[in-house]
Amino acid sequence: MPHEIWLMRHGETEWSRSGQHTSRTDLPLTEEGQRRAVRVAKVLDGKKFALTLSSPMHRAIDTCRLAGYEGESTNDLREWDYGEYEGLTTAQIQKTAPGWTIWTGNPPGGETAAQVGARADRVIARALAADGDVALFGHGHMLRILAARWVELVPEEGSRLALSTGSISVLGWERDTRVIQRWNQTA
Repeated sequence: MPHEIWLMRHGETEWSRSGQHTSRTDLPLTEEGQRRAVRVAKVLDGKKFALTLSSPMHRAIDTCRLAGYEGESTNDLREWDYGEYEGLTTAQIQKTAPGWTIWTGNPPGGETAAQVGARADRVIARALAADGDVALFGHGHMLRILAARWVELVPEEGSRLALSTGSISVLGWERDTRVIQRWNQTA
């Protein structure tokens, strides 16, 4: 049977709690975020991975470490670059861009969904080349796009996959078809 890809979203930060778009701002985990990362460790229970990758942002690296793993840092797992919308909530953005969502409009000075999807495709290719199960520690929007690309959907379909901080999801197979086996499990 082909191997699985395990997705772990980082624990809570002040901005994930407030709903502010966070990509380049390197915020630490809150105390609750640290507790959620430790709960991830309990769910994983020392599971062995052939490859463990992490976003280079401290919130992902720290979640990986608190979960009991050392991940290789890769920029391909960074969060969607929100450009000028960094640090703003959707409600704040919609005051000047009515109806805007990250899924339907490109952030000025940031990345398009297609660009994030291309990064996700590179991570998937790397995971498929591994000799066993793979762990990815990253961010909400990026991991949602990665899951959409795994099941061969366009990046924007990640909008339909809500993902909580400190959650675990598993991408796998049903026969020869890529599937989402488990989604948004929180301890």
